[in-house]
Amino acid sequence: MEYDIVREVDPEVADALTSEVDRQRSGLQMIASENHVSKAVLEAQSSVLTNKYAEGYPGKRYYAGCEHADTIETLAVERAKELWGADHVNVQPHSGTQANMGVYLAMLDPGDRILSLDLTHGGHLSHGHPANFAGQLFEVEQYEVDPETGYIDYEGLAEQADEFDPDIVVSGYSAYPREVEWDRIQAVADDVGAYHLADIAHITGLVAADVHSSPVGIADFVTGSTHKTIRSGRGGIIMCEEEFADDVDSAVFPGAQGGPLMHNVAGKAVGFKEALQPEFEAYAEQVVENARTLGETLQENGLSLVSGGTDTHLVLVDLRESHPETTGGDAEDALEEAGIVLNANTVPGETRSAFNPSGIRAGTPAITSRGFEEEEMRTVGDCIARVVDATDDESAIEEVRREIDALCEAHPLYED
Repeated sequence: MEYDIVREVDPEVADALTSEVDRQRSGLQMIASENHVSKAVLEAQSSVLTNKYAEGYPGKRYYAGCEHADTIETLAVERAKELWGADHVNVQPHSGTQANMGVYLAMLDPGDRILSLDLTHGGHLSHGHPANFAGQLFEVEQYEVDPETGYIDYEGLAEQADEFDPDIVVSGYSAYPREVEWDRIQAVADDVGAYHLADIAHITGLVAADVHSSPVGIADFVTGSTHKTIRSGRGGIIMCEEEFADDVDSAVFPGAQGGPLMHNVAGKAVGFKEALQPEFEAYAEQVVENARTLGETLQENGLSLVSGGTDTHLVLVDLRESHPETTGGDAEDALEEAGIVLNANTVPGETRSAFNPSGIRAGTPAITSRGFEEEEMRTVGDCIARVVDATDDESAIEEVRREIDALCEAHPLYED
C-alpha cells in the first residue's frame, strides 16, 4: 500500500496514508471499536460508487443510473437479514450514531423521554449525553451499573423506569464487558409502555456469530455499527419489525441524511458475505476467548477489571485500586509508546475527569483479525501490565516495544 497514484497528485496525503498503514502494521490496535477489514472490503469501499448519488431506496431512487447501486444495496440488506434474522433492515446510516438518530426521529417527538445508561458507566454519547443531539432534543435520564458488581442493575432499572416513565429505553453499550439480558430490558420497556432500542454497535459481529445473545426479535429496534466486530464496511445499520419499516426508512432518508454513501454500502455487502462464512464464527469465538485470556492475565498481574472479567470483546480496567496515582491517560500514552494502542476510559463511580479518567479499555477484534490466539494474548496482557507498572520508565517501555515488534512481525498485516 504505497498509494502511488495519490502520490503523483498529492504527496502530502500519500505520505499520511502510507504512514497510517505503517502505524497499523507496527503496533497492536486494541481500541475496542476498531478492526482490520479484509482487502476485499477495502477495495469495495474505494470503488467508483463514491461517484454515484442514489438518494432513496432500491427501485425508488430520485436519480437515474442507480441499477447497480440497487443491486449492491439489496445484497447488503438481504445478507444482513440472514445474518441477524431481522424482518427489515436499513443499511444507509453513515454511522451507529446516525442509526440511533434514525430510530429517535422515527418514533419520538422533541421533548420525549429517553432512559439510557450513563456514559461513565459504559453508555454512549448518542444515547443522550447533553453534548450530543440526543441530549439536546430529548429529555434524558440515565441508569447506572451496580457499583459493587459492575453489572447492570436490572431491578433498579425497572424502578427507575417506573418513576421516569420514558418513551424509549436504550440498551447496548460501548464499555460494558458483560452479556446483556435483552429480555429483562424489554420487560422493563413493556411495563412502562416504552419502546426498546438495543444498540449493538460493539457486538454486531458477536451477535451475528451467536457468541452473544441477540436482541433481534426481542427489542423493537436494533441498531449497530458495521465496522467493529462485524468487520465490514464503515457505517451503521437499523433492524426492526416490518410495522416500523416505513417510519424508519423515512427518518433515515430524507429525515436525517441525504444520499447514502454507496461505496460504504458496498463495503457492508462484502463484509456481510464474509461474515456468513463458517470461518467468521470461529473468528468471533476467538475474539471472545482472547478477551477472556487477556482479562485473566491482567488480573494475574494485579490489575482490577470492572465486573471482574468479560463475556465480550473488551476488558475495562479500573486503575484506582492497583495504581491510584496513574490515570487512564498516563497509561494510554505509555502503552502507545510501547506499540499498544488502546484508550483511556471512564469507570463506574468515576472520580476523575472524562478527559483523563481512571480506567483503560482494551479490545481484541483487530488483533484477532491478525491471527492472535491465547498464547499471544498472555504475552500482550503481561506487556500491558508491565507498562502500567512503569509509565515513566523509558527502558521498560522500550523493552516492551521490542516484544510488540516481534509479535507484529509474526502476524503481518496487509503484507502486499
